[in-house]
Amino acid sequence: MTEENRDGRAPAAVDSAQYVLAAFIMAAGAYVAIDAYGLSDSSGNAAISPRDFPVVVGIALVVLGALLAVATWRGDVPHEEEGEDIDLVGGTDWRTVAMLIGVVVANILLIDLLGWAITGAMLFAGCAAVLGSRTWVRDIVIGVVLSVGSWYLFTVGLGVPLPAAILDGIL
Repeated sequence: MTEENRDGRAPAAVDSAQYVLAAFIMAAGAYVAIDAYGLSDSSGNAAISPRDFPVVVGIALVVLGALLAVATWRGDVPHEEEGEDIDLVGGTDWRTVAMLIGVVVANILLIDLLGWAITGAMLFAGCAAVLGSRTWVRDIVIGVVLSVGSWYLFTVGLGVPLPAAILDGIL
């Protein structure tokens, strides 16, 4: 008689990939938590120092990795994709992947020259076009709104400067 998992399926072979993933998650969490102690404590009298958030994230990653290892040991396996909008037999469309990589590389190469507001809009419109959108004007407008909005959010709101480049003085 064979044992069954909680969902009624027969137990699968040991999924070593899940153990590798669990170990990677725990190692990444440990690294983040330990490395956070190298941050300077410039918080003064504040109750929360700059190192507290990365320590919490690191500990959470270690705990989640351990939980994944325990779940794998207990026989829990991920369910196969059953989505109706997913082609389970078709391969990867490498042409689309290559074009998306090209759009991202173009953004990286042009960001210092043109600035985030322009290259961010190009990034959004380019990715939308590669993924099948044929409404160029709408994609460019949405890209401009998102990139200019994110530029102001980061530069003005958070104090993290994004390059303005040729729009310096206009934004």
